[in-house]
Amino acid sequence: MDVSGSKVLITGAGGFIGSHLAEELVRRGAEVKAFIRYNSRNDRGLIEILPSQVKGSIDVIMADLRNPDAIKSAAKNIDIIFHLAALIAIPYSYNYPREVAETNVMGTLNVLETAKQYKIKKIVHTSTSEVYGTAQYAPIDEQHPLQGQSPYSASKIGADKLVESYVRSFGVPVVTVRPFNTYGPRQSARAVIPTIISQALTQDEIHLGSLFPTRDLTYVKDIVDGFVKAAESDECIGEVVNLGSGFEISIGDLAKKILDLLKKDVKIISESSRVRPTDSEVKRLIADISKAEHLIGWKPTVSLDEGLGRTIEWFKKNIHRYKTNTYVI
Repeated sequence: MDVSGSKVLITGAGGFIGSHLAEELVRRGAEVKAFIRYNSRNDRGLIEILPSQVKGSIDVIMADLRNPDAIKSAAKNIDIIFHLAALIAIPYSYNYPREVAETNVMGTLNVLETAKQYKIKKIVHTSTSEVYGTAQYAPIDEQHPLQGQSPYSASKIGADKLVESYVRSFGVPVVTVRPFNTYGPRQSARAVIPTIISQALTQDEIHLGSLFPTRDLTYVKDIVDGFVKAAESDECIGEVVNLGSGFEISIGDLAKKILDLLKKDVKIISESSRVRPTDSEVKRLIADISKAEHLIGWKPTVSLDEGLGRTIEWFKKNIHRYKTNTYVI
């Protein structure tokens, strides 16, 4: 189905990927509802910084994903649900696993129940490469075993399995997209690339966790394109589709690359307080994206150097938004 002219609901629309997806769907002519977690400040997250003509086209609903009535109210007369809302920070999940599980598992259940009741035409559910844990073989395809190496990843495995069950049990039309590490403008300092860039722009040292793990990095515009292609494909209902680059780089080498692009010579420090517990650390991630290529016709188009360059330029203009001397979990 074509997203143009469709009525879409995006849960987690105030977040990093969600805000880019909302912007792209408005550009493509969709009617967009944005479901954003309620707060008393009426802070709509990154929707607030979208261009005014885009922001003015988005219908914002502020509520809590854990409230089934809120989801049902938001999803009336909707054609497509893009379900991105989740508590995503791994260090936060060590501290508050119950909240993470309730939001990510029960929130997904609420979306699925609503989709079943209203006979929603298509749901694009967001997974994460963290569900694979450390690669048992590489590159990682969609058949790789799932490993709960953090409460966050375990909660996402639970959500993914609920999705699978609703496809098999009730015929709910869901595709699961599984992004590997996404980066780009607007990303919070919870993630490694914003951490490196924001510290390099303002300090003489960069403080990171482990430097040896490898990650598969994809620019956010490419990931958004994958979401849209998954929504429009008639072939992928019930499927899980990796979205990644098929290229891996260690955190240490990534930091050096960013410093080279910035023409900065600063010290890189591995800080023990930022290191994951030994058995929780995902040591290697690299995606096999052949399924995405043949099933939904997707592959990334933005190289790592080009994407980092775009991201750096955005951060230079928006560094005031970041607390560079604080470890954000």
